[in-house]
Amino acid sequence: MKRIVSLIVACALIFAIAAFPVSCSRNDTVENLEGDYTGLEGTTLYVMNWGEYISDGSEGSLDVIKAFEKATGIKVTYDDTTPSNEAMYAKLKSGAISVDVVVPSDYMIQRMIKEEMLQKVDTSKIPNYKYIMDEYKGLYFDPQNEYSVPYNVGMVGIIYNKTMVEGTPDSWSILWDETYKNNILSFGNPRDAFSTAQFLLGQDVNNTDKALWDAAAQKLMEQKPIIQARVMDEVFNKMEGGNAAVAPYYAGDYLLMKSINDDLEFFYPKEGTNIFVDSMCIPKSAKNIEAAHMFINFMLEQEVALQNAEYLCYASPHSGVVNNPDYSFKGNEILYPDDAHKPKTQYFYDLDPEIRSYYEKLWEEIVK
Repeated sequence: MKRIVSLIVACALIFAIAAFPVSCSRNDTVENLEGDYTGLEGTTLYVMNWGEYISDGSEGSLDVIKAFEKATGIKVTYDDTTPSNEAMYAKLKSGAISVDVVVPSDYMIQRMIKEEMLQKVDTSKIPNYKYIMDEYKGLYFDPQNEYSVPYNVGMVGIIYNKTMVEGTPDSWSILWDETYKNNILSFGNPRDAFSTAQFLLGQDVNNTDKALWDAAAQKLMEQKPIIQARVMDEVFNKMEGGNAAVAPYYAGDYLLMKSINDDLEFFYPKEGTNIFVDSMCIPKSAKNIEAAHMFINFMLEQEVALQNAEYLCYASPHSGVVNNPDYSFKGNEILYPDDAHKPKTQYFYDLDPEIRSYYEKLWEEIVK
């Protein structure tokens, strides 16, 4: 993002000096495309993604959706209102909407494969798949790489305001510290929220013991009187504005918040944390399957992947990004910690329906 801002400033200076119109690189154009993006002009593509989870043209960044439309002649209907994996799943499961590309997380992909909600991805139609690094292939939720194409990688940690928090915290326990009563934020979705208690209690986040889920629920009930709110995207305004002291959230989003409020700091709790991979998938309901493959390939174009990585501040599974010497987060200790500083991590797995139903009922009691 710093490089993009510098380019804008440079163009402005040239304009002022020359006193005639000077054109900066357009933010809806991608140069040197590797793929073929012809043949589907006039069709429509429906994409469902998380909020603020694609480079959108703001602050001089690439507008990925407009660039795709310009390159292909395909009209994109883009839904970025999904607050959680569970909400995304519910929309698709209801059958009320038809979506061509969706971006769920690992455990939800595992569930959707089991329930035959996804169709196989044809990687022969995604030549840029060659850029996906081997460490993000063959993962537990899609061992044969049949249903998903990695998009972003992240880990959960704790964001805190150094002007409001004493010392240098290192544990999930800060979310239960009454010193910060009414200044603690907690996750607004069940799986992430339960994991904060489970890691603190030393539990496996994929356990199937109802007694352990009861213990985690009790821990969240103990937290209830001291938290300010349960949030998802609302965390940005609260932490950037200095309206809360501490919040669990995703590492990439911390870097965005830090750029707004330099008082914010971050750590991975010593007890361990969640690692996740969000991937692009094609639902069974897809109507424009050829365009879906074209869109996924476009997202893996080197310039597009780099712009997304710069804009979103998440770790990238794309070799062209990670190995690019101009990538501003190359070697970043938060996104790409070395072996000496890597936290203990666990993926979320899709749990059997009985356990899933059990913790969802517990969650209803916690949030009411």
